[in-house]
Amino acid sequence: MRHGEQSEGNNTRAIDADAHVIENESTWEYMLESERRFKPQLVAPAHGESSIDYWLIDGRALPRANVGKDTPKESREMSDLDVRIRHMDELNVDLQVIYPTVFIVPCARRAEVDLALCRSYNRWMAEIVKKAPDRFRWVLVPPLLNMDRVFEELKFGKDNGACGVFMRGLEADRRLSDSYFFPLYEEAGRLDLPICVHSANGSITMHDFFLDDPGFCRFKLAVVGAFHSLVFDGIPVRFPKLKIGIIEIGAQWFPYAVHDLARRYARRGKDLGKHVLKDSRIYVACQTDDDLAYVLTYADDDNLVIGSDYGHADNASELRALQRLKENREVDPKITDKIVYSNPGRLYGLKL
Repeated sequence: MRHGEQSEGNNTRAIDADAHVIENESTWEYMLESERRFKPQLVAPAHGESSIDYWLIDGRALPRANVGKDTPKESREMSDLDVRIRHMDELNVDLQVIYPTVFIVPCARRAEVDLALCRSYNRWMAEIVKKAPDRFRWVLVPPLLNMDRVFEELKFGKDNGACGVFMRGLEADRRLSDSYFFPLYEEAGRLDLPICVHSANGSITMHDFFLDDPGFCRFKLAVVGAFHSLVFDGIPVRFPKLKIGIIEIGAQWFPYAVHDLARRYARRGKDLGKHVLKDSRIYVACQTDDDLAYVLTYADDDNLVIGSDYGHADNASELRALQRLKENREVDPKITDKIVYSNPGRLYGLKL
């Protein structure tokens, strides 16, 4: 497929709503001189250990990545955009929305380290994406331990190709409906930057409590809980300009969460309504192995998107996810077109 090409009767355009970059040592070259002491160090595995290397950040050893071997290294790290773009063309993907990898786990205990990491990552990504803004957009990482510095990062991101704000299921040992985040939500809504709640955990306490867990409790359940609390505590009502993405946990959980919310609303004498996603401006990233026919009895088809998790090799990764969804004959092609193109366009505020 050529970029933007369409075939008769079917939209061939596609936006990968969840792709990743694997950070490397150049990610941290944008730190201020006063911050260089916080620069993460890449540590190779000891002899006899697994092949995964580690970042040493603020006294914590964090696995660098569960790297997808089906993607070239220079593509995963975005060190050669020509390689990545050629691969995207092979996958029939017009545009990727780039999420971070290292920030999937809580990186910093100290506010000053958190700020240094986020600032450097955001400037690194801005430099990369500006080389091919028609093929890539990115989700900025806010320094949430430094709420007074979040606004300059949002402005920087908005001015430099960012299309969303990265958040994890728990942040700063708070639920996402905590009033601590209200200034962020107000500004994100004003700038038309969706809050993108990605499969991840920003609480060191909870992350380490589930350290032996394969990732279900640490990452995915934290995000399901975030969705529940955001709706139950009325965050979309309080911030009517805010859009929210629930990313990389599939959509199979959604009917259960909505059913639970409806019961809790009823006990308060309220009606949840039948269009939770549409009414709340929430978008959910589905997967090709979701029972979409069932999910769509609860979810609005204007509010589903899909991503490939490009660059990773975990249970959410599916390099050809967008193509496979298009080939799913059990889903109306008009709905498929929405999921792979127009819906992510609205979520991320892209001018299609």
